Amino acid sequence: MHLEKFSLGVGDRFAHQAKAQLAACVCAATRGVSVVPVWNKSNREHLIIGSEPSTARAAAGGAVRELHWRNSYYVDADHINLADVADSIGRAPAAGRAEAFLARHPELTKPGDRESSLRTAHKYLAAVEDAGRIYRHIENRKGAGNFITEVSIDETDSPQTPPDLQLILAAVADEKIPIQTIAPKFTGRFNKGVDYRGDVAQFEREFAADVDVILHAVERYGLPRNLKLSVHSGSDKFSIYAPIRRVLRQSGAGVHLKTAGTTWLEELIGLAEADGAGLAVAKEIYASAYEHRDELCAPYAAVIDIDPARLPSPESVQSWTAVEFAGALRHDQANALFNPNLRQLLHVGYKIAAHMGKRYTDLLVTCEESISRNVTQNLLDRHIAPIFLDDGS
Repeated sequence: MHLEKFSLGVGDRFAHQAKAQLAACVCAATRGVSVVPVWNKSNREHLIIGSEPSTARAAAGGAVRELHWRNSYYVDADHINLADVADSIGRAPAAGRAEAFLARHPELTKPGDRESSLRTAHKYLAAVEDAGRIYRHIENRKGAGNFITEVSIDETDSPQTPPDLQLILAAVADEKIPIQTIAPKFTGRFNKGVDYRGDVAQFEREFAADVDVILHAVERYGLPRNLKLSVHSGSDKFSIYAPIRRVLRQSGAGVHLKTAGTTWLEELIGLAEADGAGLAVAKEIYASAYEHRDELCAPYAAVIDIDPARLPSPESVQSWTAVEFAGALRHDQANALFNPNLRQLLHVGYKIAAHMGKRYTDLLVTCEESISRNVTQNLLDRHIAPIFLDDGS
């Protein structure tokens, strides 16, 4: 399996929006750009929703058949771990492993600063070794070449510098992991469902430098030639789309943009705009999320910034019109109604909808027109066009 140059990670919490998501890729294709969809859903989400990985694959396959999509598509088993792999970054590798690694790769030792190079090797080697074990576990069951591998290091405490990334890629090559995408942690905040917070010019420099590192690593370490950067969380990071676009045009590189959570929010916007029962349920979800905000936010503390004082009370939201609710939630920074705190809270509040069960999913069918319109327009106009389409619109 060979992941194409441009790919879009699309999440679908309740497996109802695959057709609307794919429609955005279809529209892009009619405008001359192939962006392949990658439907991703983590094991944690399956447990919360009560779904199975097969449901995500079935929804994707159904959309592909209905829209007669002839290009590739993929389903991503997101956040795959064995034991406590997520805790392995910073753990010391096996005795002598870092020293032996640098001996094999003298180009990774910083001139006059071997200790710094050893610290970096110690920081990442154990995690890469764990990634190798995961890869081989899957390979033994699915067979080499029958799946696509991404290594994600974006949920670390600190960003990786370009030299860090080169060291990680050298270690990945040593583990013989044929990765096709790698998701580093960039500087700045990549909070769920809202825009990038940080120095945009610095991000562009880092992104361009990381692209150069990948091109170098492909040649030096024999990694797959289609290896590319993956941006997590890429959804709604509007201010960095133009920089990404410039670097891609200048370098000829590809990119994977992960937009998993934005569809769930467009689903809520579609419910609100449908008015009636749809708006009532959207308000109910907000009220419950507000009441349980501490427990909902705890697992996402590193990727959300919510000011509780700026959250409207459920009582005030109860009086809102469909226009007011959609305006507060839709990521339109030019709209005075937009409230990024409310948006982030609802982003992590899909567990509330999951508890509603069939009452919620039945409404997704009833309100399909307004929901699908919002889902498709959001992915096409706000995510695909600014990065991938020739005119950026």
